[in-house]
Amino acid sequence: MNHSSGQQTAESSRPAILLAARRAFALRPYAEVTIRAIAADAGVSAALVIKHFGTKERLLRASADFAKAAELLLDAPLERLGEHMVRTLLDLRERNGADPLLRAVFSSSVQDERAVVREYFHTQVTDAVAARLRGPDVRLRAELVVAHLLGLGATLNIHYRATGRTADAERLVELYAPGVQRLVTPG
Repeated sequence: MNHSSGQQTAESSRPAILLAARRAFALRPYAEVTIRAIAADAGVSAALVIKHFGTKERLLRASADFAKAAELLLDAPLERLGEHMVRTLLDLRERNGADPLLRAVFSSSVQDERAVVREYFHTQVTDAVAARLRGPDVRLRAELVVAHLLGLGATLNIHYRATGRTADAERLVELYAPGVQRLVTPG
């Protein structure tokens, strides 16, 4: 199933390979995922996948990485972090055609490869949010902030992406960000 239009250039192939790998690892057990199938989905050769990532294990680990998304989501002062996180999540969804966090939800089985995704998500997203927060219940509030962001992504997938409707990003930020901000900077 090729989701790209023709062969990718070496320069643009890495993101396409990672997207195809994320899709493959989320939908199938690790043992059933092949580099050849990921390459076909990404519109590249299997040799190019090997050149970029070396092994299937290294490709899994690269596709499980949330560090860049977390860095972008947390790049604002605490007093504006809720709005920034919601706006950034919506922007990343629009630019990349996929939610930067939602793949963690599809990796909730007990299989070892999905445990890698959960581990990276906890350390790179939830722990990073917790490190930014101050005051009481930091860990709980960080988990709830992340839950709000995942909930927004899931809702957009269910109510908008699946139906072809579009959401007014500014209105979503206006309505949703205050709830996230209350968790970032309570009372």
